Amino acid sequence: MMDDETFHLISKALSDPRRFEMLQQISVSSESPTCTCLRESIGLSPATVSHHLKELESASLIRIEREGKYAYISLRRDVWNAYLKRLSQL
Repeated sequence: MMDDETFHLISKALSDPRRFEMLQQISVSSESPTCTCLRESIGLSPATVSHHLKELESASLIRIEREGKYAYISLRRDVWNAYLKRLSQL
């Protein structure tokens, strides 16, 4: 069961259209995309992409694994599924 705080953090994170678009791209990618891939596909500055990724990570929606200068991003499907389950109970 998802607690209220996590539910609200996710809802707030998804309220921004750019973050939602980024999450969609992360979720459909066959490999964990890098920050550079997201920046190029969405057309945002590195600082803006970093800010949005921080919000998605703070909401527990994504996992960021760092290897050297690269950061690989993946959707936390367990958290996403728990969020959807909680939404369906409204």
